[in-house]
Amino acid sequence: MKTFRVPRDIVFGWGAVSYLQEIKGSRAFIVTDRVIASLGFIEKIEGYLKKAGLETKVFAEVEPDPSRDTVEKGVKLMAEFKPDWIVAVGGGSSMDAAKGMWVFYEYPDITWEKAFGVLPPLRQKARFIAIATTSGTGSEVTCAAVITNRKVEPNVKNVIAGSEITPDIAIADPELASQMPPKVTAATGMDVLTHAIESYTSIAATEIDKALALKVIQMVFHSLPKAYADGRNKAAREDMHTASLMAGMAFTNSFLGIVHSLAHQLGSQYGIPHGAANSLMLPYVIEFNSIAVSNLYAEIASALNIHYENSRDAVKKLIAAIFQLQKDIGQPQTIKDAGVDEKTFFNRLEATAENALNDICTYCNPRVPSVEDMKALYTAAYFGNQLK
Repeated sequence: MKTFRVPRDIVFGWGAVSYLQEIKGSRAFIVTDRVIASLGFIEKIEGYLKKAGLETKVFAEVEPDPSRDTVEKGVKLMAEFKPDWIVAVGGGSSMDAAKGMWVFYEYPDITWEKAFGVLPPLRQKARFIAIATTSGTGSEVTCAAVITNRKVEPNVKNVIAGSEITPDIAIADPELASQMPPKVTAATGMDVLTHAIESYTSIAATEIDKALALKVIQMVFHSLPKAYADGRNKAAREDMHTASLMAGMAFTNSFLGIVHSLAHQLGSQYGIPHGAANSLMLPYVIEFNSIAVSNLYAEIASALNIHYENSRDAVKKLIAAIFQLQKDIGQPQTIKDAGVDEKTFFNRLEATAENALNDICTYCNPRVPSVEDMKALYTAAYFGNQLK
């Protein structure tokens, strides 16, 4: 039996955020970060919610790669306010933090270990709205949240996953993403591309997931350079925001692979933004996985009108196309270029590779890796060398 689960309501396109006027409830707890709060988006969202008759409270302290401490701080305020709606506004960090808060708000006595296991039924106290302000994570439609444990060294990202934390309502309004600077546009766009490629090659992918993923890949190559070059390009902005939404719909059902396993640790260890970390690892993982799924990479190459002689040639040319896209949008192409100190990197390599291997995303990768494989991938990406 196969499944395909997404939020009950998915509202997208310019002006989609006005849908909040239709919400029925009493109190909405808004989770976001300081940057989003400073841009005026929250006042607009509160205005729509108040038109719907809801009292609001804002928690704007989510940091990049949200920590357990942040989740716990938000839960305390949530328990006092007693919302019947939780509204996450932002990129993946805000949505992940809000999802984590949701679990602990509903079950105050649950442990972190239990939260990372099988989730109990939610919606006993509140329902969930996710509003995307970046065109990257797709978290507005996904059943996962990544929370960083900063109380261990090296820091570790853990994943809360399960259909219970799929939002009830997803809103993808490209107007909210239109103020992203080029650097953020580039990194989040590479996140979308990685979601789509990993979804397409996942061992759990279905025909529905793959159809969405393949269209997303085409949209990214067509529209990301345009959105990066001119953030005022409304068509490109909407294309990327919709592509992010579609990629989220695909990977929340197919799951991902070791690009994300490896990238999660680059984020927690070195503060590399998630999309940029995915971008750094993607070409090397494609090379690693190609002995298992070169036919699927050839299908992706065909969708991009890349001409090739055989599947091996298709893999080579697909990787070259990704490197060219990175150059076009100003992304670093090695971990070293991303500013990571060489001595620190190699001192941590063993532990970082082990954490990546144990990441939940590893389990749907089309080729089974070892710790040594993970170390080799990190090393290749650090210097920009071919895999050995």
